[in-house]
Amino acid sequence: MLDTSLIIMVVVLALVFDFINGFHDTANAIATCVSTRAIRPGLAIVGTAVLNFLGAMISTGVAKTIGGDIVVSPTLVNEMIIIAGLV
Repeated sequence: MLDTSLIIMVVVLALVFDFINGFHDTANAIATCVSTRAIRPGLAIVGTAVLNFLGAMISTGVAKTIGGDIVVSPTLVNEMIIIAGLV
């Protein structure tokens, strides 16, 4: 039961983290385009959302770095470590 609640907590925290991170990334990515009126804000937000999603689905660079360079022993990583990292 404890493992299930920890996994649910990890998933919820990961989704919240991704939402907040994407919220800030979108603002940084489209600020110049929108402020110079090169593109409408709605179109810029939709375009950024689609491209951020595609980037997350296609690119595995961050996962490879964490899995190969940062985490030396995967047996040391558990749900509590992941929760601490997300918080």
